[in-house]
Amino acid sequence: MTDSNAVFAGSIPENYDRHLGPVLFEPYARDLARRVPAAEGARVLEVACGTGIVTRHLRERLPAASRLVASDLNPPMIDYARRKLQETRGIEWHPADACVLPFPDESFDALVCQFGLMFVPDKPAALREAQRVLSDGGAILLNVWDSLDRNAFAKAAHETIASFFPDDPPTFYQVPFSLHRTDTLEDLLAGAGFSDIRIDPVSLQGESPSARDLATGLVEGNPVGNTIRERGTASVADVVKAVAEALAREFGDRPVRIPLHAFDVTARAGAR
Repeated sequence: MTDSNAVFAGSIPENYDRHLGPVLFEPYARDLARRVPAAEGARVLEVACGTGIVTRHLRERLPAASRLVASDLNPPMIDYARRKLQETRGIEWHPADACVLPFPDESFDALVCQFGLMFVPDKPAALREAQRVLSDGGAILLNVWDSLDRNAFAKAAHETIASFFPDDPPTFYQVPFSLHRTDTLEDLLAGAGFSDIRIDPVSLQGESPSARDLATGLVEGNPVGNTIRERGTASVADVVKAVAEALAREFGDRPVRIPLHAFDVTARAGAR
């Protein structure tokens, strides 16, 4: 995986966790973790763990004797998560590419992935790897965002950012909202050997202290901020200000409340 839109390094992990985590990812982390089977001795792998938002909820839900492995493509994200959760026992941290998981066949009973599959260039390969490392009947549990049109906060950010670069706008926001067709998801999972596929829409609400705070996350909590700096034709501060103004117009301010739309996906690994 070498797509620059999937590289979360430098100051991105901190901005992601501080400005986007409580607003976008905590609501769905709670929802996702509660769906994970909490059997005694369960072996759970989290892929694309980011800054450990779902990881913390998984560790709280699973029995103490369960094994929890948290992995991510980006070592800086894992480093941030490890520091944040250093007082939490029972988490193994592993840098890992979702397409080449460094684990034996059938070594987990559940695989969890929050808003990560969209960033994987070779999705069939990643799902085949998930199938490989899951035990017979093991569960894959993930979520994906609904479309950009359905998530107005992201559309506002994307369009505002693009207005600074009319000839070649940053492409980041095309990625996280690209896997919203349920028929595509079903085909990908079935093609990798999964069965009992269930896809459910889940609408929640996110709340940020201010439009400025959320705008900071939407620009600096992902690779967009670095893209702006590399191009040098607009300042990050001006872009954040414009995004904050767009969010405040549409959703209010202090606090800003935004509707969130995503899908929960659950399937079972087949027999080898």
